[in-house]
Amino acid sequence: MKQLLIINRRSFGTIVFLEEEMTQMKMMRRLTALVVAASIATAVTAQEQRTSNEFSRTPKLGIRGGLNLSNLYVQEVGDDNVKPGVNAGLFAKLPIARGVSIQPEVNYSMKGAQINYNNVLFGSGKYRYNLNYVETPILAVFNVARNFNIHVGPYAGFLVSAKVKNVDESGNVNGVTELNKNNFNSIDYGAVGGIGFDIENVTLGARYNYGLREVGKEGRASDLTNNAKNSVLSFYIGFGF
Repeated sequence: MKQLLIINRRSFGTIVFLEEEMTQMKMMRRLTALVVAASIATAVTAQEQRTSNEFSRTPKLGIRGGLNLSNLYVQEVGDDNVKPGVNAGLFAKLPIARGVSIQPEVNYSMKGAQINYNNVLFGSGKYRYNLNYVETPILAVFNVARNFNIHVGPYAGFLVSAKVKNVDESGNVNGVTELNKNNFNSIDYGAVGGIGFDIENVTLGARYNYGLREVGKEGRASDLTNNAKNSVLSFYIGFGF
């Protein structure tokens, strides 16, 4: 009887030890699950924080400005007659879905071209066409990667001033008085495409404006421009609020 009791006590002690070990294992599994869950939650929160700015659905207003490299083209766009100018304006970025926005703008844009000449009668020099517009592009903006977007859309422009200057080989500027704003079409329109890099509230970008309407009216302006249209490569920096 004593031996049986001792055996039973030993068996009971083994059972108690096994139960305690199983309890500890269950606690370890629960602790591990909690750690994994916390790690996943932390990673998701960090990812949301990293992408919150670029995928934010909060409307944004801002100002922008930069450099224009403009030209006039007939059939093919070239860079032989590029004229530098400036662009400046206001924009609103209106999110419509995650990573997609509509961006209307109102911009002042200096366009035109510099056309070189060299002949016996007038010598050498260049005609400088200064065509200044107020434009309203309506762009669809797509965030395709972190801090990077592409934007496309149409634009319409209104000609606010026009002047053609004759710059001779000595650098003397003479106004061509027979051409003025009335000789050019008041309305311009075309397509816009570009890319942008968003860093917090600062945007750096480049875009191309492809005009679809001839700039000169029929007559002297149309003859001199050879029925050309606007072509502009723009670089800009913007600040959102």
